[in-house]
Amino acid sequence: MNDDADLLTADPDDSLLDAEGDESSSVPFVLGGPVRWDPRAWHRGNVVATVLVAVFAALPVRGLYRAPGSSMEEGFMLVFPRMVLDGKVPNVDFLHLYGPGSLHALAGWYAVVGETLETQRTFGLLQNLAIIFALVTLVRPWGRTVTVAAGVVASLLVMTPIGLAALAWHGAVALALWGLVFAIRARQNGSRRSWAAAGVLGGMAMSFRPDIVIAVSLALLAVGWVHRRAAFRPVLLGGIAGLLPMWIHLAVAGPVATFKGIVIDPVVNLRPGRELPSPPSFGEIDGALQAIAEAVPPWYPLPAPAANHQLFFWFFAVIIVAAAVPFVAWRLRRGLATPRTDLLFVVGIFGLGILPQAMQRPDSTHLAWVAMVSWPLAVAAIAEVVDRRRARGGTSPTPSRRPALIGTAAVLALMLVVTPFYTFRYYALHTRVAIGDLPLPFLVERGDKRFWFGNPEVANSLIALIPDLEARSEPGDRLIVGTADLSRTVYSDVSIYFLFPELEPGTYYVEMDPGLSDAEGSGLAEDIEQADFLVLTNFWSGWLEPNTSTRRQSQEHNQAVADNFCLVRQYEDNLLLFFERCAGGGGISGADITGTYPVVPVPEELS
Repeated sequence: MNDDADLLTADPDDSLLDAEGDESSSVPFVLGGPVRWDPRAWHRGNVVATVLVAVFAALPVRGLYRAPGSSMEEGFMLVFPRMVLDGKVPNVDFLHLYGPGSLHALAGWYAVVGETLETQRTFGLLQNLAIIFALVTLVRPWGRTVTVAAGVVASLLVMTPIGLAALAWHGAVALALWGLVFAIRARQNGSRRSWAAAGVLGGMAMSFRPDIVIAVSLALLAVGWVHRRAAFRPVLLGGIAGLLPMWIHLAVAGPVATFKGIVIDPVVNLRPGRELPSPPSFGEIDGALQAIAEAVPPWYPLPAPAANHQLFFWFFAVIIVAAAVPFVAWRLRRGLATPRTDLLFVVGIFGLGILPQAMQRPDSTHLAWVAMVSWPLAVAAIAEVVDRRRARGGTSPTPSRRPALIGTAAVLALMLVVTPFYTFRYYALHTRVAIGDLPLPFLVERGDKRFWFGNPEVANSLIALIPDLEARSEPGDRLIVGTADLSRTVYSDVSIYFLFPELEPGTYYVEMDPGLSDAEGSGLAEDIEQADFLVLTNFWSGWLEPNTSTRRQSQEHNQAVADNFCLVRQYEDNLLLFFERCAGGGGISGADITGTYPVVPVPEELS
């Protein structure tokens, strides 16, 4: 480890930087450089690099605003913050498996700008851009070529897996990365304010997703250990302040309900019904949503491995790159520790710390959630290795962009070979929609509430339901949305609650998951008995995954439907079912109504 004086300045002889201008006279912000508010002080090349990344990230945005959303995940980021604004408490009044921070942030956002699909996606876009430009800021010490390349790689991995849905994971990663920006900056300039900012942002990240605690803690330890006497107090106090949403939640919901909702339910009760084989199966796609998406795949012009093969190889590539970045940085630091290698090691530790996300459910979304940190860093790591070897060999005494270009080419080639469908293909799809080269998906609208769907039958069934439910319901009536067979609550279309904000969600299980809502004694049957309307769907009844979600659980929930509700109407054959409370019940549940759906029946040996 170099002494403090060695860490205060960038290497003035760095060829990667000198090749692109006199960078030694302008220390990057992350290494303690000044904030330059005056545009006249901005370097033209830096502005061009930033604009190039911004343009690349922006190209698919218009298409992403109109992309089909995940009916449950994006749906609950629309509905849950509204429930918080209405005084409802997560883990007490409704199931929520993550921290309260993202709900509080979105609730505040909706209170200011309104609750629409577009405002929610704007918040998601801001989260995505925060990740991309945090990574751009972190790799800036390697020069503008690496900066642009890392921004492109980050955009491909950040913008594609969940689109613009304002999910808590993206918010947590964005906050954590900016926390590391300030921690690394504090390591260089000794600023207590920067240490405190790192603590605040790290605490906020954990309030969004408590499961990011290991990655954040390890990275902050790595960056602050040498300066622990100066860093400990401001980072600790900042972290306590950043966790304010969690302290409020603990006080309101209580520690027992909080621990059950954030730890026991997702880690113990839900895991058997959501986990996928690790590594992914080579011969087939394991994830149900992934398999549905690949049933009619988007156009891709280049030869490529099958989608299931890509997931298999990507899984191993994610592990290798996540481990290789901090390892390479550690080896480089042993030879000559510089601010760049220290930075690479710290952020690489964070990228390695989030690896469990990919291990527990290795579908394309979770793999991208890990790769979006370590793969942009890999560009800088490769460039650093090449530049070190070039300097030792003495083959080129003049500055060169060659190391940066090699790093760029290596990572983009890896993505093109291993995971083109889940990066380049989806980026191209949304960009083509954005420029009008492809038709829009299917829109369901009710007033200012709208949601995009990828299936015309699903959209048609919901469009037909809207006037029927409007005619029979009154504001304040209790609505429950679930699967037709409530002994298999594999997924739920929370977006339907969003379309009817005047109706009260009638169950704790607004989000429905296998092993939770369909379990015996879960309370869902009692919620059904108190509801006024049920909207049950066969949208996901063909859900097949190699886990316990294929097993039917308690029949008490279906029995509660049969004993208390009558079928009003079914849409698109039995794709969507509308029930209303009636005296004595109609004697049938959604599971008893046969028809076209599910298209893929659950094998009897798994049921």
